[in-house]
Amino acid sequence: MTAALSLGKRLDIPHPRRFSIGSNSRHLLRYYKQTNKLPHLFPSFKKQSTMSTPDRTSFTPRDTIAHLWQGLHLPPDTLDSLCIIESPQPGLPSSFKVGHLAQASIALSALLASQIHSLRNTIPPPKVTVPPDHACIEFKCERLYTLNGAPAPSAWGPIGGLHRTSDGYVRVHDNFPNHREGTKSLLGCSPIATREEVASKISAWRSVDLESTAADTNLVIAALRTYEQWDVLPQAKAIADFPILLRRIGDAPAGLPVRVGPHADKCLRGLRVLELSRVIAAPLCGKTLAAHGADVLWVTSPYLPDLPDLDREFGCGKRTIHIELNDENDAAELFALLDDADVFIQGYRPGSLASRGLSPEEIIQRRPNRGIICANMSAYGPNGPWATRRGFDSLVQTCSGMNVSEAEHFGAGEAARALPCQALDHAGGYFLASGIMAALYKQATEGGSWQVDVSLAGVMKYLRSLGQYEGTTGFQGAPDYIRPQDVPTEYFETRETGFGEMTSIRHAASIEGVGIGCDIMPKPLGSDEKRWLDS
Repeated sequence: MTAALSLGKRLDIPHPRRFSIGSNSRHLLRYYKQTNKLPHLFPSFKKQSTMSTPDRTSFTPRDTIAHLWQGLHLPPDTLDSLCIIESPQPGLPSSFKVGHLAQASIALSALLASQIHSLRNTIPPPKVTVPPDHACIEFKCERLYTLNGAPAPSAWGPIGGLHRTSDGYVRVHDNFPNHREGTKSLLGCSPIATREEVASKISAWRSVDLESTAADTNLVIAALRTYEQWDVLPQAKAIADFPILLRRIGDAPAGLPVRVGPHADKCLRGLRVLELSRVIAAPLCGKTLAAHGADVLWVTSPYLPDLPDLDREFGCGKRTIHIELNDENDAAELFALLDDADVFIQGYRPGSLASRGLSPEEIIQRRPNRGIICANMSAYGPNGPWATRRGFDSLVQTCSGMNVSEAEHFGAGEAARALPCQALDHAGGYFLASGIMAALYKQATEGGSWQVDVSLAGVMKYLRSLGQYEGTTGFQGAPDYIRPQDVPTEYFETRETGFGEMTSIRHAASIEGVGIGCDIMPKPLGSDEKRWLDS
């Protein structure tokens, strides 16, 4: 177990060896004063309480960034390059601090890109800014783009959402056709069953029985729970208190990848990233790395269902290839690309790619003395009885108590209320990108191969730890961005894509003197050659 992972599980404080008194630590001093937590070198040091969710309710976005930065054991002086204006108001209508999480997660990823730029050019890290309203808008980017003047269609399917059971409610996820048809089959419905027919069948089930039966057949249905019902589950107890888990998994010489040299126009120019993923968090991670200059090859299967309306947003910046792992020649091409990659991202159900020879252990065995970063995005994290379950943002919100608490705060008598955006997906994507860049920094300074794990449930636990606005105050007067017309025009960019003219939300972060943004615009999946750009 690495120090970073151990820290996330044991203590909710920045690492004392990395703490330094001085102007560059003013935000950490404020953190200590607000939380009454001091390093063990002070006599008033207190251990974190044994509550299931740590209390970070006094954190500002800057405190959150400092906490995550220190937990990853990164250079504290770099925090001086963070130049964000914090809004005291809710950024989006929610009892949860979604706007806080949006600004903090985007800024954390940009600050890590700035750190890599500093390292490769031996200069101080450039200044990083993220406007709070722009961050909130970017958390809804897949809902706010237009293509050839038409707004983005809804990704939700016809039978999905909340359904009453005999003892409560479940949420059905039916965005993918195979999940939709599988749910109908499980319930004994015909393929052409209506939502009303599906609801009638669900009403006879107990919530937890339907949830577990669906999980056993690789479908995605979640029982609606309160916090109290979630907190007693073994899976809730297995989720780490720190949302970015980082550990060294192999030996390799210290240094940045050879192509990542100085004087580049973007922070990650030259980095090779192989991404095997589908909606939303892992593709957003790849999109973020691409915005900072990485060469990202997005690998999808021609035989798996996709979601084109989401792919058009999260394909920004990437090249896209089709590979069918059941085909011997295709599999050989994938492994050849992997042998020359610097980062491997996977966002499929844990274990599914490992069974194809793509576990971190097998990957590092293929390349002795050559470091690689293996990054995993999952629903429920690498530990616990639900570790191998499929899951999506909306289902984690449902099963963990968030939707019930949101409804209680809103006060309209609803059984459940969803967050105003896919906050777990978006923050998870930025956290995974941040973990990859933190691993890249450690690879450069310490050597080795590294594994990064981020989960939607881990993001949920962190968001919950930030606390909620009292009563309905999080909803009163908070802005929302439902249609493109609700967004200030300066936050848009218009480019030609493989689908026509696309107007979309540009990246919310800025790094002084360094470019950020898409070099490659979205195109149909499988459009590119199976090679790296400079090969």
